[in-house]
Amino acid sequence: MTPPDKIPTDGGQSLGANPFAHLSGAGLPAGSVRPIENPKSKIESPKNRGRVDIKRTTAGRGGKTVTLVTGFVGIGLLEKESLAKKMRNACGCGGTVKDGELEIQGDQREKIARILTEAGFRPVFAGG
Repeated sequence: MTPPDKIPTDGGQSLGANPFAHLSGAGLPAGSVRPIENPKSKIESPKNRGRVDIKRTTAGRGGKTVTLVTGFVGIGLLEKESLAKKMRNACGCGGTVKDGELEIQGDQREKIARILTEAGFRPVFAGG
């Protein structure tokens, strides 16, 4: 016998019983079984994230051509840096993020437009 001030630690009933054995489907609506989707497997970018301008310029760079991407709205610095990295890798050149604008070395407007379209932006060629 255990004293009355002690709590029994023998576990009580056996743990082999199924707690759901007495439940039934009576009164429940018939449901369809859907496969569980992994949210990380299907990452979609929004369809229209806004217009961005793609410009080719040489101003203030000693005659070197640079492609500027401007007009991002509602996008953070980290996402701009990841876009710049993707553009640099696709174009095989250097680039950076300055003052909220993406600068990619050389005239890379077509490749950059393709990358921005895949990311959900609407690229517009501006300037000359």
